[in-house]
Amino acid sequence: MRSLGFCTVLVSGLWAACAAAQDNAVEEAAQRAAVLARLPTDAAQRAFGGKTTPAPGPPGAIGAYERGCLEGAVALPADGPNWQVMRPSRSRAWGHPVLIALLERVAQKLPAAAGWPGLLVGDIAQPRGGPMLTGHGSHQIGLDADIWLTPMPQRRFSPAERDEMRATNVVAADGDDIDEGTWTPQHRRMLEAFAREPGVARIFVNPAIKRALCREAGPDRDWLTKIRPWWGHNYHFHIRLSCPYGQAECRSQALPPPGDGCGKELAWWFTPEAHRPSGGPGKPLLMTDLPAACTRLAAAP
Repeated sequence: MRSLGFCTVLVSGLWAACAAAQDNAVEEAAQRAAVLARLPTDAAQRAFGGKTTPAPGPPGAIGAYERGCLEGAVALPADGPNWQVMRPSRSRAWGHPVLIALLERVAQKLPAAAGWPGLLVGDIAQPRGGPMLTGHGSHQIGLDADIWLTPMPQRRFSPAERDEMRATNVVAADGDDIDEGTWTPQHRRMLEAFAREPGVARIFVNPAIKRALCREAGPDRDWLTKIRPWWGHNYHFHIRLSCPYGQAECRSQALPPPGDGCGKELAWWFTPEAHRPSGGPGKPLLMTDLPAACTRLAAAP
């Protein structure tokens, strides 16, 4: 079952490559250079991957999670009462204000609600959203965020530490279950706290983590519907918000199927059929693949 934790394939807009999320600053820079060297001139990754400032205007999630862009983004501050932003050199702490507000709100209640000391926040989105040069097929409209499965320590990490340190792997080496040496009840409580937020549409976790949650959840299991197994995600989990009210150009994903997802649906992930072969990125997105409004955002000063 090792491939469930370490595959590198792009499926339905989600990279399942744990290695990309874990890359340090040097590895990330090397990957970006390699990608830029092979991208066509009209690639959307090239247009959005180098932006350093948000697009002016009212907040707007434009398009779909894996084909879109973001107007009026705000950045999650590098340090908050109960969070720290990781991998700061990537400049991917930008998001729709609704997502940033949710992260700040949930982070502050987690110590009391879940016994979780604080969040180490990974990639959210680029300053103007859009396709990234490395690591993700989604995270394009400012409504996706990666949260490390490492509890925040009492001290503050330096920028260099945030760019270099590795997150905690909570999945056993064979991929069949969680690693009992790193998984804690606080992990379950944190995931449940996020899943109970009305604006959260989905939370992507490693199938082994979903298996543990199914086993540990009590009789009130409605929140498990939002917990969706996906390749990788053994070092972090991925939260996805629904389109905010009034965002006419935003395209939400279909609702998850009803039920807790702990039966045959989950069992499939532990069969040979679920093993995806490793592979590189697919065909790069061009600007013409994105909503027309994204061309305007990419060109804005």
